Amino acid sequence: MPTVVFFEKPGCSTNARQRQWLERSGHTVVARSLLTETWTAERLRAFFSTLPVSDWFNTASPRVKSGEIDPHGTEPETALALLLADPLLIRRPLLEIDSLRVVRFDIQRLQTSIGLEERDAKVAETCSGGRDALRCSEGQR
Repeated sequence: MPTVVFFEKPGCSTNARQRQWLERSGHTVVARSLLTETWTAERLRAFFSTLPVSDWFNTASPRVKSGEIDPHGTEPETALALLLADPLLIRRPLLEIDSLRVVRFDIQRLQTSIGLEERDAKVAETCSGGRDALRCSEGQR
């Protein structure tokens, strides 16, 4: 089983459930903070591959939700600059699995590429709400 480097937002319960799912599937998971990781434009861009720019952004980010940032109207270079300046804007989790780079917990893609145990697919990619909803969307840096 490959080792999964899992870039998460510390304190996000959804990211915690996603990590646990990977671990129960037999993967070694190395959790890292998305917020404190040293990113470069080139390194971050590798995760987004052919995704449209709008899919690079965390739609739960207060700056996106308020309309301050419009992911649909942002050019790639501008988007990367915004993401590097404010990592809370980055869609998460980011996963590094050998040479594979994945953005968001795409269950089908992960089942196909690295294998996941069968499980109720309620592990969403976004914050589950409840008490830690504010921590998940705004977070503690």
